[in-house]
Amino acid sequence: MSLLVVGLSHRSAPVSVLERAALSADAQVKLLQDTVAAEPATEAAVLATCNRIELYADVDKFHAGVAELSTLLAQHSGVGLEELTSYLYVHYEDRAVHHLFSVACGLDSMVVGEGQILGQIKDALATAQELHSAGRLLNDLFQQALRVGKRAHSETGIDRAGQSLVTFGLEQFAEGATVDAWARDKRVLVIGAGSMSSLAAATLARAGVAEVVVANRTFDRAERLATLLVEQYAQSSVRQDGTAVLARAVPIDAVADELTRADVVVSCTGATGLVLTAEVVATAMKGRAVRVPAPVAGPRGGSGGSAPAGASVVRGELPPTSVGTDENCPLDPTAAQTAQSVQTVQGTAGFSVLGEAAVAGMAAAELEQHAAWVDKGAAATATEGQSGSVALLDPAAEAEAITALAAAAAVLGRVPERRRPEPVAEVPRPTPVLSLLDLAMPRDIDAAAHRLPGVRLVDIESLAEASADAPMAADVDQVRRIVSDEVAAFGAALRAAHITPTVVALRTMAADVVAGEIARLDGRLPGLDDKQRSEITQTVRRVVDKLLHAPTVRVKQLAAEPGGAGYADALRTLFDLDQETVAAVSRAEGRDADSNNFESAENRGRA
Repeated sequence: MSLLVVGLSHRSAPVSVLERAALSADAQVKLLQDTVAAEPATEAAVLATCNRIELYADVDKFHAGVAELSTLLAQHSGVGLEELTSYLYVHYEDRAVHHLFSVACGLDSMVVGEGQILGQIKDALATAQELHSAGRLLNDLFQQALRVGKRAHSETGIDRAGQSLVTFGLEQFAEGATVDAWARDKRVLVIGAGSMSSLAAATLARAGVAEVVVANRTFDRAERLATLLVEQYAQSSVRQDGTAVLARAVPIDAVADELTRADVVVSCTGATGLVLTAEVVATAMKGRAVRVPAPVAGPRGGSGGSAPAGASVVRGELPPTSVGTDENCPLDPTAAQTAQSVQTVQGTAGFSVLGEAAVAGMAAAELEQHAAWVDKGAAATATEGQSGSVALLDPAAEAEAITALAAAAAVLGRVPERRRPEPVAEVPRPTPVLSLLDLAMPRDIDAAAHRLPGVRLVDIESLAEASADAPMAADVDQVRRIVSDEVAAFGAALRAAHITPTVVALRTMAADVVAGEIARLDGRLPGLDDKQRSEITQTVRRVVDKLLHAPTVRVKQLAAEPGGAGYADALRTLFDLDQETVAAVSRAEGRDADSNNFESAENRGRA
């Protein structure tokens, strides 16, 4: 039997695919049950996190195992096999062990060095043990992975290479400041009460936020988390005014009301649909004071807009969240015309899409909506030479440009930027007064919310982009060496264990031979007393043990080396061992291992 892992992660698949392939808890259970019921696999475990889905199995055939595991992942994730295959990776035997150990150390995480993955590996093992889908191989593998991960964090500075996904996400809002300084005295709404939401709530409570409100579909879980926050952090995290941090629980249907008072929202639920739509966020933002920043230099040296220092403007109505409506072009030409430092580069009607810098990156659907907006005003005209006006393009040329760009978007998914962008004046966005952190997969918060003035949205996709350029700590090399050493040690132990049943069967056969010869001696020499019989028996056993000692020790050493699996077959052939006897020893050891793992799981549950 051999270890096989088939999976996909943020390194092999875009966030949109991971979002669709996310497995619920029930789907994970069904996947495990179907995997062990399949012919190629005898053991199975699923490691499913916000940025990876991996299926581990002990299989007897590589190609059949890959085909079966890939098919099962497609069936239970809901993503078609043909589409999913291009994003899957496969690791086998030592490479599979190396992969899991690297994952456990945080080397394969979106934020390198984060330690939360250890808890997720532990949960994956516990689930497999409860369902009895993990046998000797996967139990040993996952328990060793946990030890390797803990060793990496204790012996190196891998923690300095990155933080948890929660901390990294909050740092995107802090923009150079510490999370503690940025979060101090803010009101926080946490949606969900799972491990990620709890970690976010605890992180923000330690930072000294004014209040943490926990909303969850199961109110009891929200209440437990809020109580825990009060007990653990209320006294240790004190705000600037000297009062303690508050925490309370609310039903999930109170989210819309709480959103109007929150400064920070963290959402991580197991919902399959959106928890916060852009319309809900827009409604919550109505009537809030949004601070317009003072004049700043634009990205190309120009002014990005101006407003009196410290001025505030109250927006009674925010633009609709839908893009490309009849009243609001997605490129927002009306807003661009209001900026004092922006020259009039376009008319209200007939705005050209030929300026590729303006549409680069736009989704195909948005482009089509923009085209409809252009057509409405295409009949308008501008007088040549009139101050502040521009000549409109020929409608036929405009339609041709839109058609070409839409065709490109249909192939690539987004409009490509084919040449150096033309200078485009940027409209200043108000300083965010509502920070949204979406850590769910699939996403909880509508991506369109980032278009709202005063709103900043950070989700898994934007975190992946931000972490791509994150510096790697020097300790990463040391962790890689630890992983390599541990993989070699695990492989040696696994190969040595593979020959153990054969050695046990050999010694059992030798003991049977000794017992048979002593019985034959009793028949020939019935006058032997007990002392004499005992001495003869011990002498024969010592002779047999000495003859077998050196070969069995040496064969274990040889079997532990790469390519040593054949020594078990050689031993069986040389001593004519019964294959069924060897298999019976293996089954007995497997039952003992399962029993020990079950007892350890029970002990963990009582702890």
